[in-house]
Amino acid sequence: MSPLGTGDLRRIFENLDKNRDGQVSLEELNWLLKKIGINYSMDELESSIGKLSLDFDEFLYFYDSISSEETVRSSGLESRESNEGDADQETDLVEAFKVFDLNDDGFISWDELQSVLSKLELWDKRSGGDCNSMIRAYDTNNDGKLDFEEFKSMMLFTIS
Repeated sequence: MSPLGTGDLRRIFENLDKNRDGQVSLEELNWLLKKIGINYSMDELESSIGKLSLDFDEFLYFYDSISSEETVRSSGLESRESNEGDADQETDLVEAFKVFDLNDDGFISWDELQSVLSKLELWDKRSGGDCNSMIRAYDTNNDGKLDFEEFKSMMLFTIS
């Protein structure tokens, strides 16, 4: 599995489940997907999922399924009729990077990552040390921050 383990996914699920009914609605899921740069229409999402809400196990299954799709895409195993999808994905990743690069210096630090995830209610401030781990896992030049290419690798691996 990606750097998002079951505990991380549980925390994300619980943050999305605003009414604490053990279900995440498609609207809540779509909000999260858009925030991380994955764009589905509500019709596409409903068609893909086949129901109006997900319990935690279904949420994990959905996460794994979009991860698998992205792995196939990023590995080049899926034939593409055009590069349009790649260009859209790159544009989405650039926009997502800008969301996290709060000081617009071209890098994402652990405190920027933590700040944005907290604003999205996807991060518990008590677990801030994990942002350092997330950064270190993809910081290939060991400078303590992510440049766009490192961020892109993280996002493609996280989605995949």
